[in-house]
Amino acid sequence: MRKEILAGLTTFSTMAYILIVNPLILSEAGIDFPSAMLATILLTFLGSSLMGLLANYPLAIAPGVGLSAYFTYSVVIGGGIPWQTALGIVFLTGVLLLLLWATGLRELIIHAIPKGLKVGTTAGVGLFLVVVGLKNAQIIVAHPQTLLTLGNLLRPEVVFVALALALSAALMSRGVSGALLIGIFFAWIGGLIYGIVEWKGVFALPSFTSSTFLQLDIRGAIAPENWMVIFSFLFICLFDVSGSLMGLAHQGKFLDKLGKLPRLKRALFPDALCTTLAGLVGSSACAIYIESASGIAAGGRKGITAITVGALFLLTLFFEPLASSIPLFAVTAVLVVIGALMLQSVTDLNWKDPTEFIPAFVTVVGIPLTYSVGTGIGLGMILFPICKLFAGKWRDVHWLSWILAALFAWQFAAM
Repeated sequence: MRKEILAGLTTFSTMAYILIVNPLILSEAGIDFPSAMLATILLTFLGSSLMGLLANYPLAIAPGVGLSAYFTYSVVIGGGIPWQTALGIVFLTGVLLLLLWATGLRELIIHAIPKGLKVGTTAGVGLFLVVVGLKNAQIIVAHPQTLLTLGNLLRPEVVFVALALALSAALMSRGVSGALLIGIFFAWIGGLIYGIVEWKGVFALPSFTSSTFLQLDIRGAIAPENWMVIFSFLFICLFDVSGSLMGLAHQGKFLDKLGKLPRLKRALFPDALCTTLAGLVGSSACAIYIESASGIAAGGRKGITAITVGALFLLTLFFEPLASSIPLFAVTAVLVVIGALMLQSVTDLNWKDPTEFIPAFVTVVGIPLTYSVGTGIGLGMILFPICKLFAGKWRDVHWLSWILAALFAWQFAAM
């Protein structure tokens, strides 16, 4: 129990940034910031708790920051769709996810993903976490010619990240419980002492008012011109969740001897339900958070870890200043450690068969380079059956893989 709770604390620490980042992104779409924060907290509490109670896995569920960015910048700002209509689209996406879950199609889709791509997804998610962490600490920054370049290494944040990384590695080598959590607090406290982290306080009374509750426009959402947007949202949700779920399951060794995840149907219910509710309360779609890898790395293996995450997010209704004081750079070292652990999965690839490891490799690099789990899987799903076909091994391809490859190709062509 102690290890599971520590794992929950670790996952919460790596996810606490969404309390501020998610509402900030949604506020650019016109959604009221306090309402978005309230929705984020409640959906994270419900989704994570349901995952722990129903499926007994240490996986946290919350409104996806990437999905919120798609909601704001592509749908509302880029597409000129009012946020009320966009919430209706989120609601309909959740309903479709529930229908796919009830009919068993979500499970069938996951089983149709080749083993090599599942392994590649684990490694790709690991690299994705590293890129996210280094970007948050500005150790890597954008560059107009090379896309990415090294940031200013003389910044005090970078020093604290390096020291936290070394401390976490040393504690892990000695088998210390909570090593990753200690690394987070070391960087956080160091930043407070140095004066580069703002102390926002501990306690604040919550506001339970919401200007977005039941403000969705379903009639506008089902207009024919929005069908493609609904399909895009559905596709992104399906494969972001599937990729994160299988990647984390592989890391935690939850898969059985056949490479299948026990209690898969139970694990696919919470995000579908919460996405439906997100449209009602005023948030974007929900997803399984890849930051759950930090809790798994800290020893979390049961649902109590996810329940702990949900409970801590609910407590932030009263301790929001304390939770929002955790800076992004404080979790960088943890994300780098987790990325290294998840990258070990590439040893499970069939390196003797190019039709297996090449599509998997495309998935590995596609996830961090496109900044999307779903896109990385899509690239691998398109390439996999083509490689098998050209090699005369088309019988090795699940029939649904051909359909998924065609749908991904159509999705990319329409982007």
